[in-house]
Amino acid sequence: MQALKYGIHAMVGFNVILAGWLSMHMLYDPEGWYYFVPGVTDTGFYNQHFIRDIGIIQGFIALAFAIGAFKVERRIELWAAATLWLIAHAVFHLWEVAIGICSASVIVRDFPAVSLPALFGIATTIWAASQAKDIAASRKAPAII
Repeated sequence: MQALKYGIHAMVGFNVILAGWLSMHMLYDPEGWYYFVPGVTDTGFYNQHFIRDIGIIQGFIALAFAIGAFKVERRIELWAAATLWLIAHAVFHLWEVAIGICSASVIVRDFPAVSLPALFGIATTIWAASQAKDIAASRKAPAII
C-alpha cells in the first residue's frame, strides 16, 4: 500500500513539474518554447498569444495538482478538473493522427508530454476517489467496544 502511495506522489510530482515547466517556458519565452519542443513547428506558424494562452492553462494544471497534493478535501475536484483538460488534449492529438493531419509516429513522440500526464491524472484521480470512499466508510463504521 505504501508503494502505491509513493507511486501516486511520483505521478502528481511529474504532472506538477512538467506543467509548471511548460507554463513558465511558454509564458516567458514562447518563441524559445516553439522551437525547442519537437514537432511544434509542424503544427502551424508561431503565435505568441496562443502559446501564452496554453501556458496559462498549464500553470493552472500545475497548481491544481500541487494544491490537491496538500488539500485532501479538495483533491478530487482539483485533480479531476486538470485531468479533464489533459484527456481532451491527448484525445485531440490522437484525433489529428486518426484523420491524417499527423502521422502515427507523433503518438510515440508526444507520449511523454501529452498522453502520460493524462494517464497519470486519471490514475491519481481514481486513487483520490478511492481514498475518499475509504475515509467515508471508516467514519460510518460502528465503534467496536
